[in-house]
Amino acid sequence: MQLAFLGIDNPHGSAWRELLASLEEEVELVALVPGLSGGTTSLEERYSDLPRFESVEALLAGPSFDGAMVCLSNDAAADAIVQLARAGKHILAEKPVAASAADAARIAEAVQGSRVAFQNGYMWRYDEAANRLREMVRDQRFGRLISVEMLYVTSDVRRRGADHYLFDPQVSGGGFFNWLACHYLDLLLYVIGQPVVGVTARVGVFGTTDVAVEDGGTALLDLAEGGLVTLTGGYWLPRWAGENRWTIRGSERWVHWHPTQPGTSGVLEIHGPQPQWFPMEETVRLPADETPGYGGKRGLALVRDWLHAAQEGGRPCRNTVESTRATLELIDAIYESSRQGRRIECSIAPA
Repeated sequence: MQLAFLGIDNPHGSAWRELLASLEEEVELVALVPGLSGGTTSLEERYSDLPRFESVEALLAGPSFDGAMVCLSNDAAADAIVQLARAGKHILAEKPVAASAADAARIAEAVQGSRVAFQNGYMWRYDEAANRLREMVRDQRFGRLISVEMLYVTSDVRRRGADHYLFDPQVSGGGFFNWLACHYLDLLLYVIGQPVVGVTARVGVFGTTDVAVEDGGTALLDLAEGGLVTLTGGYWLPRWAGENRWTIRGSERWVHWHPTQPGTSGVLEIHGPQPQWFPMEETVRLPADETPGYGGKRGLALVRDWLHAAQEGGRPCRNTVESTRATLELIDAIYESSRQGRRIECSIAPA
């Protein structure tokens, strides 16, 4: 597949290109749209001679290509994806794809009308441990689901600087919940498989750096079958670092998931009932992933799913336009609950 790459200096741009380079027998980059104010500071020398275009219109008027990797900022990505999809180009897009569910709805309409393959960058849907948890839920090994606790804390605003476009509400639309918490909100719908029917949230600036978007917060989500979900996170650590974990509690077992445990591809600590003398206790350590590029094995699986979808006439990938919109609807509800200072009723179903 011949690809155009839009958004060279996206924070994940170089890692995406490293991932695509490992698929050189299946993917070829043939054109660039720098985007992001025209920045090319992270462009690898191997791509420096590729044709460059200043807009999607100019790109579409140039040499033919099959699909596009879209790594543009939220204020530009939705319009670009709509144009590309209507032109029959397959779409691989960096998450969160847009700033709001309204923009995601425009993307969905264009993609569905054009029958192109669409995939976004929520790579955790391709993670082995995440899929083991999903199977546990589907197999009812938790019994009645009681709670899900998620923590996602990462480097503070100072690491990138408060003037970075990720912290500009006119460009990005939101802060931590739009750019990072979106990963776990998307994965929650995928793993748990229940609609969210209520949202109570408080987001804001809790760190010491003044910034125009939220640097973090906490969201309490009500599940349709009575369970509770809490997500706490933010740009709060005073160095390049991160802390990530989940706990899923049910009436018959509880599991701690450490997705970024050093030296592994994740650790599951599984605790179950004690039917006789011996309680059910198990630790699953997944081997470290040395695959280069964004997301490693998860990233490769995501891209290959998309490539196969394109070859099969645009069939749905594991990430769809509908699941993309559902995640943004959930983020919209979190922001609205925080603005109004009350619980927001909703019905946001997995897609």
